[in-house]
Formats: sequence, C-alpha cells, structure tokens
Amino acid sequence: QVQLVESGGGLVQPGGSLKLSCAASGNIISIVAMGWYRQAPGKERELVARITKSGTTKYADSAQGRFTISMDNAKNTVYLQTSSVKPEDTAVYYCNGHIVTPYGLGSPEDYWGQGTQVTVIS
Repeated sequence: QVQLVESGGGLVQPGGSLKLSCAASGNIISIVAMGWYRQAPGKERELVARITKSGTTKYADSAQGRFTISMDNAKNTVYLQTSSVKPEDTAVYYCNGHIVTPYGLGSPEDYWGQGTQVTVIS
C-alpha cells in the first residue's frame, strides 16, 4: 500500500549534524502529516518532530532549537535536519506518515518506516 523509506542515518560526533530523509510512495491520495520518532535502547518510542501538509510544526522539547523538520509535498518526502547533536540523541529514528489511501475509507492511517540508526559517538 504505502512504503516509507528512510535514509541519512549514521555516526556523528557530539556537536555535529546529520540530515535524515524519508520518502513516501505507493497508493497515496494525500498526506496529512509526517513526522520523526525515535527509540533508544530500553526506552519507549517518542516524538521528535512532526509537520503537517500546510507546514505547521511540532517539536519535542529535546529537539526544539536544534532540529528542523521540513517537507517537500511534491516529492512526498520529509526531512529532519539535526544539529548540535548530543549522545542522548542516539536512537533508531522512525519516519511516520499520516496518510489517506484508497483503503482507509477516506480516513488517514499511520504508516511507519523501518527506521534508521543515529549514533552520536565521540
């Protein structure tokens, strides 16, 4: 139905930056919102940042001022530009899409990517 493919994860030093990308494809009627979540070992998955199709953004307190989310509506792609990263940013980052498809009877459903590992290491 819908595939979300993340890219851009990897190793980064404290204070550095990394840009994550997530492209949505498949039988998409419209995208309501897309976002990034992360899950560190032993912890629950948490919201990092979210953006609606109209550009309204929401950030976790931990990401505010350091991370920037953006979306290219023409490409169905969401980006997360990270900066001033800290060791506590180490986690698997998951892309989420709140997407309307022909199968959801007009209501948007949540889709997830496979995740991309971000490791902050000095």
